[in-house]
Amino acid sequence: MIYEMTVQVRVPHMSEGQQFYETLLNRAPDFNPHDGFAEWELLPNCWLQVAEGTPTEGNGPIRLGVMDLEGERTRLIKKLNIEQFEICERDEVSVRWATFSDPWGNCLGLFEYKDEEATYEKLQQAVRR
Repeated sequence: MIYEMTVQVRVPHMSEGQQFYETLLNRAPDFNPHDGFAEWELLPNCWLQVAEGTPTEGNGPIRLGVMDLEGERTRLIKKLNIEQFEICERDEVSVRWATFSDPWGNCLGLFEYKDEEATYEKLQQAVRR
């Protein structure tokens, strides 16, 4: 039985990396166990780790579910100076999504459900866990 998950990205300079991810996630890390390492619990038992080191080429994307994809894209472009990135969608797929990279080449992304009811259901599931 799997009961927890961590995903790690590496950044060459921890102070810059932590600042970038604090802005991306709109909050400080939940845990800084030692120099060169920070963790955010994104959902119960689901952690994003940022570690100082050599970024892994071609990883990801790590996509984060949001309620307002266009609003988040605007915020990230403005606050993190990310290049404009495209929002994609297909009729047969229940979400819209977008992909971008952090300054070190880690592939990230956002997605939102097209149906507000599906979004509400996912939020309720996350709260129950």
